[in-house]
Amino acid sequence: MRPGSGTRTEYQELIDEVCALLGTPATLEGRDFGLIAFGAHDSADDRVMDPVRTRSILNRRSTPAVREWFESFGIATAREPVRIPPEPAAGVLTGRICLPVRHGPVVYGYIWLLDDGAVTLDDPRLAAAMATAGRIGALLAADTRAGARVGELLRAALDDGGPGPAGELAAALGPGAQGALTVVAVVEWPTADDVPAAPPGALALCAMPRGARGPGALAALVRPGAARSVGERLRGRSAAGIGGARRGVNELPGAWREALAAGRAARAERRFGPVAAWADLGPYRLLTALPAGEPDPAVAPLLADEHRELARTAEAFLDHAGQATRTADALAIHRQTLYYRLSRIERLTGLDLTDGEDRLLLHMSLKAARL
Repeated sequence: MRPGSGTRTEYQELIDEVCALLGTPATLEGRDFGLIAFGAHDSADDRVMDPVRTRSILNRRSTPAVREWFESFGIATAREPVRIPPEPAAGVLTGRICLPVRHGPVVYGYIWLLDDGAVTLDDPRLAAAMATAGRIGALLAADTRAGARVGELLRAALDDGGPGPAGELAAALGPGAQGALTVVAVVEWPTADDVPAAPPGALALCAMPRGARGPGALAALVRPGAARSVGERLRGRSAAGIGGARRGVNELPGAWREALAAGRAARAERRFGPVAAWADLGPYRLLTALPAGEPDPAVAPLLADEHRELARTAEAFLDHAGQATRTADALAIHRQTLYYRLSRIERLTGLDLTDGEDRLLLHMSLKAARL
């Protein structure tokens, strides 16, 4: 958990209290549908571990289809328990009773009960469970406020890099500031106002504004061992990068720059996967450091839309160290077709593909253009 008033143990104890009140397993999720706690069960009824509950526990998050189905019943604004029917198309094979977890006017999460029809919405046990949900809501609200404050300090430390912001962040993290740290960057983050709940392993989250090299990004402060799992949980459909390990929060700006570079490489180069580590980038460590700007004049004509196939051919040829047979095989074309394309590339750019420096210029320009 991020620094705040609630701990994993406290949330677990409260969800166990709900299970005891109702005599049925319960699951606690945040408002982003990330798993916080779940009650154990010893039932022989397969419905207790239906596919939705199983995925939530194993993956620590519900699927978008499940989330859309549940939210269609107004749970995000509900003040009382909500009964939700099954929807096999979304993978919801068993109905649910949702207890909104509120604090004041805000819903901070949901308690989910499998609906076997034995509990009515006016059951006094549900009223007692709603009181427990209110206690959970107060803890989640306190965690949200504390997490937002630490997020602000993280953003200042990554932006400024001076001893002042770094010192404030270290003080807010307490013992969490000790030992190895790094930063995960989720690139192309849509908005600075949309910061999700911190997944397990994230010490702090903040949205970073758009910079010279591209759109905004989400930053997560993590231990190096948790970096990849946090990146996978946060990235959604975007790419993420992991910076190198650092000792002390004052070194985090360097890790942030590396994480951004790795995220850009992951977005541009499929072989890195959706989450790339700075340490694994190879030549992309240099390519991502190149300043943003117009492409080299010699290569610019090749980057036009009408020459996309020629650009792909040139990059494949250079990726295969200028070996014609391997390049033709990779592109699934005849070698004579390859030679024809290479001659067109030389005429279009004025570069000599037998010259090492010309090859280097072309190769770097093609790679950088996709970053």
